[in-house]
Amino acid sequence: MVQRQVPKPAEVFELMRFKKPQFDGKRRRLDAALTVADLRRVAKRRTPAAAFDYTDGAAEEELSLQRARAAFRDIEFNPGILRGAAEVDTSCEIFGGRSALPFGIAPTGFTRLMQTEGETAGAGAAGAAGIPFSLSTLGTTSIEDVKAANPHGRNWFQLYVMRDREISYRLTERAAAAGFDTLFFTVDTPVAGARLRDKRNGFSIPPQLTAGTVLNAIPRPWWWWDFLTTPKLEFASLSSTGGTVGELLDAAMDPTISFDDLDVIRGMWPGKLVVKGVQSVADARKLVDLGVDGIVLSNHGGRQLDRAPVPFRLLPQVVREVGKDTQIAIDTGIMSGADIVAAIAMGADFTLVGRAYLYGLMAGGREGVDRMIAILTDEIVRTMKLLGVASLAELEPAHVTQLS
Repeated sequence: MVQRQVPKPAEVFELMRFKKPQFDGKRRRLDAALTVADLRRVAKRRTPAAAFDYTDGAAEEELSLQRARAAFRDIEFNPGILRGAAEVDTSCEIFGGRSALPFGIAPTGFTRLMQTEGETAGAGAAGAAGIPFSLSTLGTTSIEDVKAANPHGRNWFQLYVMRDREISYRLTERAAAAGFDTLFFTVDTPVAGARLRDKRNGFSIPPQLTAGTVLNAIPRPWWWWDFLTTPKLEFASLSSTGGTVGELLDAAMDPTISFDDLDVIRGMWPGKLVVKGVQSVADARKLVDLGVDGIVLSNHGGRQLDRAPVPFRLLPQVVREVGKDTQIAIDTGIMSGADIVAAIAMGADFTLVGRAYLYGLMAGGREGVDRMIAILTDEIVRTMKLLGVASLAELEPAHVTQLS
Protein backbone atom coordinates (compact mmCIF):
# COMPACT_ATOMS: atom_id res chain seq x y z
CA MET A 1 0.00 0.00 0.00
CA VAL A 2 1.19 3.51 -0.84
CA GLN A 3 1.14 5.76 2.18
CA ARG A 4 -0.47 9.09 1.35
CA GLN A 5 -0.45 12.40 3.16
CA VAL A 6 -1.72 15.90 2.70
CA PRO A 7 1.09 17.84 0.96
CA LYS A 8 2.65 20.63 2.91
CA PRO A 9 2.84 23.94 0.98
CA ALA A 10 6.49 24.48 1.88
CA GLU A 11 7.43 21.07 0.50
CA VAL A 12 5.46 21.66 -2.70
CA PHE A 13 7.24 24.93 -3.38
CA GLU A 14 10.59 23.23 -2.85
CA LEU A 15 9.73 20.93 -5.77
CA MET A 16 8.38 23.66 -8.06
CA ARG A 17 10.15 26.65 -9.54
CA PHE A 18 8.22 29.10 -11.65
CA LYS A 19 10.17 30.31 -14.64
CA LYS A 20 10.82 34.02 -14.67
CA PRO A 21 8.94 35.58 -17.60
CA GLN A 22 11.03 37.03 -20.44
CA PHE A 23 9.39 40.15 -21.81
CA ASP A 24 12.04 40.82 -24.47
CA GLY A 25 10.60 39.13 -27.58
CA LYS A 26 13.93 38.75 -29.35
CA ARG A 27 15.61 37.28 -26.30
CA ARG A 28 12.68 34.90 -25.79
CA ARG A 29 12.91 33.68 -29.40
CA LEU A 30 16.65 33.18 -29.26
CA ASP A 31 16.62 31.45 -25.87
CA ALA A 32 14.04 29.00 -27.23
CA ALA A 33 16.30 28.14 -30.19
CA LEU A 34 18.29 25.06 -29.20
CA THR A 35 19.68 24.16 -32.63
CA VAL A 36 20.64 25.88 -35.87
CA ALA A 37 17.49 24.34 -37.36
CA ASP A 38 15.50 26.22 -34.70
CA LEU A 39 17.21 29.47 -35.73
CA ARG A 40 16.32 28.69 -39.33
CA ARG A 41 12.65 28.39 -38.43
CA VAL A 42 12.73 31.75 -36.62
CA ALA A 43 14.56 33.32 -39.57
CA LYS A 44 11.96 32.03 -42.02
CA ARG A 45 9.13 33.55 -40.00
CA ARG A 46 10.80 36.93 -39.73
CA THR A 47 12.31 37.42 -43.19
CA PRO A 48 10.60 38.02 -46.55
CA ALA A 49 10.64 34.95 -48.76
CA ALA A 50 12.97 36.39 -51.41
CA ALA A 51 15.68 37.27 -48.89
CA PHE A 52 15.27 34.05 -46.91
CA ASP A 53 15.37 31.89 -50.03
CA TYR A 54 18.54 33.64 -51.22
CA THR A 55 20.22 32.26 -48.11
CA ASP A 56 18.39 28.95 -47.88
CA GLY A 57 18.46 27.97 -51.55
CA ALA A 58 21.04 26.46 -53.85
CA ALA A 59 21.48 25.87 -57.59
CA GLU A 60 19.07 24.10 -59.93
CA GLU A 61 17.57 21.04 -58.19
CA GLU A 62 19.62 21.78 -55.05
CA LEU A 63 21.04 18.25 -55.12
CA SER A 64 24.55 19.33 -54.07
CA LEU A 65 23.23 20.92 -50.88
CA GLN A 66 20.91 18.00 -50.10
CA ARG A 67 23.74 15.52 -50.59
CA ALA A 68 26.14 17.57 -48.46
CA ARG A 69 23.73 17.61 -45.53
CA ALA A 70 22.92 13.94 -46.03
CA ALA A 71 26.63 13.10 -45.92
CA PHE A 72 26.95 14.57 -42.44
CA ARG A 73 23.80 12.84 -41.23
CA ASP A 74 24.97 9.53 -42.68
CA ILE A 75 27.77 8.94 -40.20
CA GLU A 76 28.15 6.96 -37.02
CA PHE A 77 30.32 8.15 -34.15
CA ASN A 78 32.56 5.65 -32.37
CA PRO A 79 33.14 6.87 -28.79
CA GLY A 80 35.92 5.77 -26.49
CA ILE A 81 35.16 5.07 -22.85
CA LEU A 82 36.92 5.84 -19.57
CA ARG A 83 39.04 8.52 -21.21
CA GLY A 84 38.56 11.28 -18.63
CA ALA A 85 37.55 14.18 -20.88
CA ALA A 86 36.02 16.41 -18.19
CA GLU A 87 37.40 19.50 -19.93
CA VAL A 88 38.03 19.89 -23.64
CA ASP A 89 40.24 22.25 -25.62
CA THR A 90 38.41 23.45 -28.75
CA SER A 91 41.15 25.81 -29.96
CA CYS A 92 43.28 25.31 -33.04
CA GLU A 93 45.91 26.97 -35.21
CA ILE A 94 44.71 27.77 -38.71
CA PHE A 95 46.33 29.72 -41.53
CA GLY A 96 48.98 31.25 -39.30
CA GLY A 97 46.87 32.19 -36.30
CA ARG A 98 44.70 30.95 -33.48
CA SER A 99 40.98 30.28 -33.39
CA ALA A 100 39.16 29.50 -30.15
CA LEU A 101 36.89 27.09 -32.01
CA PRO A 102 37.31 24.83 -35.06
CA PHE A 103 35.00 26.97 -37.19
CA GLY A 104 34.82 30.48 -38.55
CA ILE A 105 32.22 32.56 -40.33
CA ALA A 106 32.22 31.98 -44.07
CA PRO A 107 32.05 34.82 -46.62
CA THR A 108 28.49 35.64 -47.66
CA GLY A 109 27.26 38.16 -50.23
CA PHE A 110 24.45 40.72 -50.01
CA THR A 111 24.36 40.11 -46.26
CA ARG A 112 22.58 43.30 -45.16
CA LEU A 113 19.64 42.28 -47.32
CA MET A 114 19.15 39.34 -44.98
CA GLN A 115 19.18 41.57 -41.89
CA THR A 116 20.30 45.16 -41.69
CA GLU A 117 23.16 44.67 -39.21
CA GLY A 118 24.86 42.43 -41.77
CA GLU A 119 28.60 41.89 -41.65
CA THR A 120 29.00 44.23 -38.68
CA ALA A 121 27.04 41.77 -36.54
CA GLY A 122 29.00 38.81 -37.91
CA ALA A 123 32.41 40.41 -37.44
CA GLY A 124 31.59 41.61 -33.93
CA ALA A 125 30.26 38.23 -32.86
CA ALA A 126 33.26 36.44 -34.34
CA GLY A 127 35.67 38.76 -32.57
CA ALA A 128 33.90 38.23 -29.25
CA ALA A 129 34.05 34.44 -29.70
CA GLY A 130 37.71 34.44 -30.79
CA ILE A 131 37.02 32.98 -34.24
CA PRO A 132 37.79 34.35 -37.73
CA PHE A 133 35.31 36.36 -39.79
CA SER A 134 35.37 36.28 -43.61
CA LEU A 135 34.20 39.21 -45.72
CA SER A 136 32.98 38.54 -49.24
CA THR A 137 33.90 40.60 -52.28
CA LEU A 138 30.12 40.96 -52.61
CA GLY A 139 29.70 41.95 -48.98
CA THR A 140 27.53 44.90 -48.05
CA THR A 141 29.91 46.40 -45.49
CA SER A 142 33.24 47.91 -46.43
CA ILE A 143 36.58 46.34 -45.62
CA GLU A 144 37.37 49.22 -43.30
CA ASP A 145 34.05 49.02 -41.43
CA VAL A 146 34.49 45.28 -40.85
CA LYS A 147 37.91 46.02 -39.39
CA ALA A 148 36.30 48.62 -37.12
CA ALA A 149 33.70 46.07 -35.99
CA ASN A 150 36.40 43.45 -35.27
CA PRO A 151 39.51 45.51 -34.53
CA HIS A 152 41.45 42.92 -32.55
CA GLY A 153 40.15 39.68 -34.08
CA ARG A 154 41.06 37.79 -37.22
CA ASN A 155 39.51 39.08 -40.43
CA TRP A 156 39.75 37.19 -43.71
CA PHE A 157 38.89 38.49 -47.18
CA GLN A 158 37.29 36.41 -49.93
CA LEU A 159 38.36 37.59 -53.39
CA TYR A 160 36.63 37.09 -56.71
CA VAL A 161 38.68 37.81 -59.80
CA MET A 162 36.60 40.37 -61.67
CA ARG A 163 36.48 41.15 -65.39
CA ASP A 164 38.03 44.46 -64.46
CA ARG A 165 41.18 43.15 -62.78
CA GLU A 166 41.94 46.54 -61.25
CA ILE A 167 38.88 46.18 -59.01
CA SER A 168 40.25 42.92 -57.60
CA TYR A 169 43.72 44.41 -57.21
CA ARG A 170 42.42 47.44 -55.31
CA LEU A 171 40.35 45.24 -53.01
CA THR A 172 43.40 43.09 -52.30
CA GLU A 173 45.43 46.17 -51.41
CA ARG A 174 42.67 47.56 -49.18
CA ALA A 175 42.28 44.28 -47.30
CA ALA A 176 46.04 44.10 -46.74
CA ALA A 177 46.15 47.72 -45.55
CA ALA A 178 43.30 47.02 -43.10
CA GLY A 179 45.23 44.15 -41.54
CA PHE A 180 43.23 41.20 -42.87
CA ASP A 181 45.55 38.23 -42.40
CA THR A 182 44.19 35.66 -44.90
CA LEU A 183 42.85 35.93 -48.44
CA PHE A 184 40.50 33.36 -49.96
CA PHE A 185 41.19 33.24 -53.70
CA THR A 186 37.87 31.86 -54.93
CA VAL A 187 37.86 29.63 -58.00
CA ASP A 188 34.37 28.11 -58.24
CA THR A 189 32.46 31.11 -59.62
CA PRO A 190 33.51 31.83 -63.21
CA VAL A 191 29.79 32.43 -63.91
CA ALA A 192 26.71 32.47 -61.69
CA GLY A 193 24.98 29.22 -60.86
CA ALA A 194 21.29 28.84 -61.72
CA ARG A 195 19.69 29.77 -58.41
CA LEU A 196 16.11 29.09 -59.35
CA ARG A 197 14.53 30.25 -56.11
CA ASP A 198 15.96 33.73 -56.76
CA LYS A 199 14.55 33.76 -60.28
CA ARG A 200 11.12 32.64 -59.14
CA ASN A 201 11.09 35.21 -56.34
CA GLY A 202 12.37 38.02 -58.56
CA PHE A 203 15.18 38.56 -56.06
CA SER A 204 17.25 41.51 -57.21
CA ILE A 205 19.31 44.47 -56.06
CA PRO A 206 17.42 46.62 -55.19
CA PRO A 207 14.46 44.34 -54.32
CA GLN A 208 11.73 44.17 -56.95
CA LEU A 209 8.27 44.85 -55.54
CA THR A 210 5.43 42.77 -56.92
CA ALA A 211 1.98 41.97 -55.58
CA GLY A 212 3.43 38.74 -54.19
CA THR A 213 6.38 40.39 -52.44
CA VAL A 214 4.14 43.06 -50.94
CA LEU A 215 1.72 40.43 -49.60
CA ASN A 216 4.65 38.42 -48.22
CA ALA A 217 6.00 41.54 -46.51
CA ILE A 218 2.78 42.54 -44.74
CA PRO A 219 3.34 40.23 -41.74
CA ARG A 220 7.03 41.24 -41.61
CA PRO A 221 6.95 45.04 -41.31
CA TRP A 222 10.07 45.11 -39.09
CA TRP A 223 12.24 43.87 -41.99
CA TRP A 224 11.05 46.62 -44.31
CA TRP A 225 11.36 49.23 -41.57
CA ASP A 226 14.97 48.22 -40.99
CA PHE A 227 15.71 48.12 -44.72
CA LEU A 228 14.20 51.53 -45.44
CA THR A 229 15.49 53.41 -42.39
CA THR A 230 19.13 52.29 -42.38
CA PRO A 231 22.02 53.38 -44.64
CA LYS A 232 21.92 52.43 -48.30
CA LEU A 233 23.54 49.13 -49.19
CA GLU A 234 27.21 49.43 -50.08
CA PHE A 235 29.11 46.81 -52.05
CA ALA A 236 32.83 46.24 -51.87
CA SER A 237 33.23 45.91 -55.62
CA LEU A 238 30.10 46.72 -57.60
CA SER A 239 29.52 50.23 -58.85
CA SER A 240 26.23 49.17 -60.48
CA THR A 241 23.71 47.25 -58.39
CA GLY A 242 20.70 46.91 -60.67
CA GLY A 243 19.51 43.44 -61.64
CA THR A 244 19.14 39.93 -60.34
CA VAL A 245 21.96 38.35 -58.39
CA GLY A 246 22.81 36.12 -61.35
CA GLU A 247 22.98 39.09 -63.69
CA LEU A 248 25.24 40.97 -61.30
CA LEU A 249 27.57 37.99 -60.93
CA ASP A 250 27.75 37.32 -64.65
CA ALA A 251 28.51 40.97 -65.34
CA ALA A 252 31.27 41.07 -62.73
CA MET A 253 32.94 37.63 -62.89
CA ASP A 254 35.39 36.47 -65.51
CA PRO A 255 35.23 32.89 -66.84
CA THR A 256 38.82 33.23 -68.12
CA ILE A 257 40.28 33.24 -64.59
CA SER A 258 43.48 31.17 -64.59
CA PHE A 259 46.56 30.13 -62.62
CA ASP A 260 48.22 33.29 -63.92
CA ASP A 261 45.70 35.33 -61.92
CA LEU A 262 46.52 33.30 -58.83
CA ASP A 263 50.19 34.10 -59.36
CA VAL A 264 49.50 37.83 -59.68
CA ILE A 265 47.45 37.94 -56.49
CA ARG A 266 50.04 35.92 -54.62
CA GLY A 267 52.62 38.54 -55.57
CA MET A 268 50.41 41.29 -54.14
CA TRP A 269 49.17 39.65 -50.94
CA PRO A 270 51.42 39.77 -47.84
CA GLY A 271 49.41 37.33 -45.69
CA LYS A 272 48.26 33.74 -46.05
CA LEU A 273 46.87 32.85 -49.50
CA VAL A 274 44.20 30.13 -49.46
CA VAL A 275 42.34 28.81 -52.50
CA LYS A 276 38.62 28.35 -51.91
CA GLY A 277 36.43 26.14 -54.08
CA VAL A 278 38.72 23.13 -54.56
CA GLN A 279 36.71 20.10 -55.72
CA SER A 280 39.20 17.44 -56.79
CA VAL A 281 42.28 15.65 -55.50
CA ALA A 282 44.27 16.58 -58.61
CA ASP A 283 43.59 20.30 -58.17
CA ALA A 284 44.46 20.09 -54.49
CA ARG A 285 47.79 18.49 -55.36
CA LYS A 286 48.59 21.09 -58.01
CA LEU A 287 47.80 24.00 -55.71
CA VAL A 288 49.94 22.61 -52.92
CA ASP A 289 52.81 22.12 -55.37
CA LEU A 290 52.40 25.76 -56.36
CA GLY A 291 52.93 26.75 -52.74
CA VAL A 292 49.55 28.07 -51.57
CA ASP A 293 49.12 28.27 -47.80
CA GLY A 294 45.92 26.24 -47.66
CA ILE A 295 42.81 25.10 -49.48
CA VAL A 296 39.08 25.13 -48.78
CA LEU A 297 37.12 22.14 -50.05
CA SER A 298 33.86 23.74 -51.12
CA ASN A 299 31.18 23.58 -53.78
CA HIS A 300 30.01 27.08 -52.79
CA GLY A 301 27.27 25.74 -50.58
CA GLY A 302 25.72 23.97 -53.55
CA ARG A 303 25.03 27.36 -55.14
CA GLN A 304 27.13 26.97 -58.29
CA LEU A 305 27.42 23.60 -60.05
CA ASP A 306 24.62 21.30 -59.00
CA ARG A 307 25.74 17.67 -58.55
CA ALA A 308 29.23 18.93 -57.67
CA PRO A 309 31.38 16.77 -55.38
CA VAL A 310 30.36 16.80 -51.73
CA PRO A 311 33.28 18.31 -49.76
CA PHE A 312 32.85 16.05 -46.72
CA ARG A 313 32.97 12.94 -48.91
CA LEU A 314 35.96 14.30 -50.85
CA LEU A 315 37.83 15.17 -47.64
CA PRO A 316 39.46 11.77 -46.84
CA GLN A 317 40.94 11.49 -50.34
CA VAL A 318 42.37 14.99 -50.22
CA VAL A 319 43.75 14.46 -46.73
CA ARG A 320 45.57 11.33 -47.88
CA GLU A 321 47.05 13.21 -50.83
CA VAL A 322 48.05 16.58 -49.34
CA GLY A 323 47.10 16.58 -45.66
CA LYS A 324 50.71 16.44 -44.51
CA ASP A 325 51.69 19.31 -46.80
CA THR A 326 49.02 21.96 -46.21
CA GLN A 327 46.03 22.95 -44.09
CA ILE A 328 42.57 21.98 -45.29
CA ALA A 329 39.32 23.72 -44.43
CA ILE A 330 35.87 22.57 -45.47
CA ASP A 331 32.41 24.08 -45.84
CA THR A 332 28.98 23.23 -47.30
CA GLY A 333 26.19 21.48 -45.42
CA ILE A 334 27.40 22.14 -41.87
CA MET A 335 24.41 22.60 -39.54
CA SER A 336 25.62 21.38 -36.16
CA GLY A 337 28.61 21.05 -33.88
CA ALA A 338 28.53 17.31 -34.50
CA ASP A 339 29.07 18.00 -38.22
CA ILE A 340 32.13 20.09 -37.32
CA VAL A 341 33.54 17.40 -35.03
CA ALA A 342 33.05 14.79 -37.77
CA ALA A 343 34.90 16.96 -40.30
CA ILE A 344 37.83 17.49 -37.93
CA ALA A 345 37.96 13.77 -37.15
CA MET A 346 38.11 12.98 -40.86
CA GLY A 347 41.15 15.20 -41.30
CA ALA A 348 39.94 18.76 -41.82
CA ASP A 349 41.93 21.41 -39.98
CA PHE A 350 39.04 23.88 -39.91
CA THR A 351 35.45 24.45 -41.01
CA LEU A 352 33.40 27.43 -42.21
CA VAL A 353 29.70 28.09 -41.59
CA GLY A 354 27.68 30.31 -43.91
CA ARG A 355 23.98 29.50 -43.79
CA ALA A 356 24.09 28.78 -40.05
CA TYR A 357 25.51 32.28 -39.54
CA LEU A 358 22.85 33.89 -41.70
CA TYR A 359 20.03 31.98 -39.99
CA GLY A 360 21.24 33.44 -36.70
CA LEU A 361 21.55 36.90 -38.22
CA MET A 362 18.01 36.81 -39.64
CA ALA A 363 16.65 35.44 -36.37
CA GLY A 364 18.08 38.18 -34.18
CA GLY A 365 20.84 40.35 -35.63
CA ARG A 366 24.05 40.39 -33.61
CA GLU A 367 22.39 38.55 -30.72
CA GLY A 368 21.26 35.88 -33.17
CA VAL A 369 24.81 35.37 -34.43
CA ASP A 370 26.03 35.14 -30.84
CA ARG A 371 23.34 32.51 -30.22
CA MET A 372 24.39 30.52 -33.31
CA ILE A 373 28.00 30.47 -32.10
CA ALA A 374 26.89 29.42 -28.61
CA ILE A 375 24.76 26.58 -30.01
CA LEU A 376 27.60 25.21 -32.14
CA THR A 377 30.07 25.60 -29.28
CA ASP A 378 27.87 23.63 -26.87
CA GLU A 379 27.37 20.90 -29.47
CA ILE A 380 31.11 20.65 -30.20
CA VAL A 381 32.05 20.44 -26.52
CA ARG A 382 29.34 17.91 -25.71
CA THR A 383 30.18 15.72 -28.72
CA MET A 384 33.88 15.73 -27.86
CA LYS A 385 33.18 14.77 -24.24
CA LEU A 386 30.88 11.97 -25.32
CA LEU A 387 33.53 10.71 -27.73
CA GLY A 388 36.09 10.76 -24.91
CA VAL A 389 38.51 13.25 -26.46
CA ALA A 390 40.05 16.23 -24.65
CA SER A 391 41.34 18.15 -27.66
CA LEU A 392 40.81 18.47 -31.40
CA ALA A 393 44.16 16.77 -31.96
CA GLU A 394 42.77 13.58 -30.40
CA LEU A 395 40.01 13.34 -33.01
CA GLU A 396 40.84 10.81 -35.73
CA PRO A 397 39.10 8.91 -38.54
CA ALA A 398 38.48 5.97 -36.22
CA HIS A 399 35.93 8.13 -34.39
CA VAL A 400 33.72 8.28 -37.48
CA THR A 401 32.14 5.61 -39.66
CA GLN A 402 30.62 6.76 -42.94
CA LEU A 403 27.66 4.45 -43.34
CA SER A 404 27.48 4.69 -47.11
